[in-house]
This record gives sequence, structure tokens and C-alpha cells, in this order.
Amino acid sequence: MIADSIDELEKIKKECRKMVTKRAAASGGAALVPFPGTDIFADVSLLLQLLPAINKKFGLSEEQLAGLDSEKKSYIYGIITSVGSKMIGRIITKEIVLQVLKKVGIRLATRQAIKFVPFIGQGLAATLSFTAMKYVGNSHVHDCYEVAKGILLANSGLRGTKTEPTV
Repeated sequence: MIADSIDELEKIKKECRKMVTKRAAASGGAALVPFPGTDIFADVSLLLQLLPAINKKFGLSEEQLAGLDSEKKSYIYGIITSVGSKMIGRIITKEIVLQVLKKVGIRLATRQAIKFVPFIGQGLAATLSFTAMKYVGNSHVHDCYEVAKGILLANSGLRGTKTEPTV
């Protein structure tokens, strides 16, 4: 379920960022494979695992939210909407992941093009892949953190201010 304190939320955020870094490294490694499309397939597969895992850590997976009464669920979805995330409290599908990857599409298109430049191209592609995955993952961690923090503060009767993402 959702954390009981800001300290616990910070701990969850830190754990999730470690997960993101590991998956970003795997994405960078996949970009080193010289076959076209392998890296995109790897990114989709990694995000299909990573995004639901982050949701679950914060207590914001679809299954976790489905068990709440309708009033709490409505309130939480209101916070999710205010954060602007389409990936919290939902089943993460291939289509959703592809939409997210389109947002970082310039990096992905560049990665595909430079991949074929001998030696340095693969290194640059791996770097772009790592940073794109890290950006997507950490943005999702930030959104989940903001939603969980909003719920926590509302439950304790406090008001919080929205923080900027630290990617």
C-alpha cells in the first residue's frame, strides 16, 4: 500500500531509481547489438516490466487501487490526473509504452541512425539509449512519488507543494 511517511516515500523513490538505473544500463547494452530494431524491442520489454514495478512499489498499481472504495479511488485518480500521468493505476500495455517512447523519439531515431557509424556510433547509441530509458523511468518515479505524497499529505491533513523532477 501507500507509504505511511515522507521518509518511507523517499526510501521507495531511492529503490525505484536504482531499478531505473539497472534497466537503463540493460537498455544501453541492448543498443550495442548491431541488428536493427533489437534495441527498440528491448526498451519496450524493459518498460513493460519496469513501469508496473514502480507503480507497485508506490502502492499505485491497478490491482492495488482496485481494492479501494470508490470514494478513495476517485480521489486518487484525481491526483493522478493532476500530475498528468497516463501510466499510474493502469495496466501498462505495449501501446502505452510505445506512446512514451515516441515522446523521446528524437533520441531513438538518432540512436538508430548513428548505430551504423563504425565504433563510435554504437557507443553513442548505447549512451542515448541509457539516457532515454533513465529519463522515462525517473519521470515515472517522480510522478508516482508526487501522487503518493499527495495522498499521504491529504490523509494527514497537510498540504504539500509540487516539486520539480530531478532526473
